[in-house]
Amino acid sequence: MTGRRDQPAARPVRPGAARPSIRRGSGRRTRSIRRASAGLTPVRAAALLVLLAALASLYGLTASSAFSARKIAVTGASWTAQDEILAKLAIPSSQNLFTLDTASLAGRLDGLPAVRGVQVSVALPDEIRVAVTERQALVVWQAAGGRFLVDDTGLLFAEVGDPPPAAAAQLPVIDDRRATAQQLAIGSVLDGVTLDAALRLGSLTPADLGSAAAGLAITVDDTDGFSVSSVPQGWDAVFGFYTPTLRTTDLIPGQVRLLRSLLYGREAKVGRIILADDRNGTYIPRGSAPPPATPQPTPRATPRPTARPSASPQPTAAPSATPKPTAKPSPKPTATPKP
Repeated sequence: MTGRRDQPAARPVRPGAARPSIRRGSGRRTRSIRRASAGLTPVRAAALLVLLAALASLYGLTASSAFSARKIAVTGASWTAQDEILAKLAIPSSQNLFTLDTASLAGRLDGLPAVRGVQVSVALPDEIRVAVTERQALVVWQAAGGRFLVDDTGLLFAEVGDPPPAAAAQLPVIDDRRATAQQLAIGSVLDGVTLDAALRLGSLTPADLGSAAAGLAITVDDTDGFSVSSVPQGWDAVFGFYTPTLRTTDLIPGQVRLLRSLLYGREAKVGRIILADDRNGTYIPRGSAPPPATPQPTPRATPRPTARPSASPQPTAAPSATPKPTAKPSPKPTATPKP
């Protein structure tokens, strides 16, 4: 013996996966637990009763006439008649508020030109609230078909009656006398250049021009384009036509300054002003006859070419006719006296 205690031979260790009752990484044995199916406990029974009661209550609410729609409150509508809004909504009087589809109701008003947005809500026990957001009117467009409100997109969304509402009475009016104005109606859209010029000129006041006039009138026609006139009838300033590139509306501020300088000290004498651009302009004194229209040159009749005279030959002396001798009367013989 060497004095050391002989160590027992190491036994082969079986992997934990091969031993079903031993947890991997643990040397303790665990027993498998068989779970029995849970029964109806008092807590679950109470929850089921509450759910059934809620369903019964919901059915009672949807079937009860106590929550039928009896009131419809419409707010925010200035340009659209309330009767038109209610006709579009078409809510039956027996409509239960718990079965009401508010999103569908809001969609029914999307077709109204003056409506920009709608929010529909319910106020128990019997009221439906409709909050309408309308388009903002910036100018009144007067055309052959009537007077229309125009928003920032150029849309003609409502017609203004006579007399106009108080909100429309404060808006500038553009008198459209163009031939195309006869086709304008609700739903028509003005082009961007025309709308921009109308808004710029429509925002002017007599004070902006240094004028003593009571007001300003803006017109647009096929001859002069945009014009601004003093009210009552005084001077008339022609601003002209505008295009997206060649003659843009950026000229208008300079034209306004030029008009102010032309009116300064002579407003009572000025009749008509032509603003060629933002630096060049001229005026015609009031009371003087307007300049005559430049006559169109009338084509003159082209004279027919005359036959060129042919070269005459050198004159030759014509032979003078020899005068024939005049026969002299021969004297008659005198009678011989007889012896």
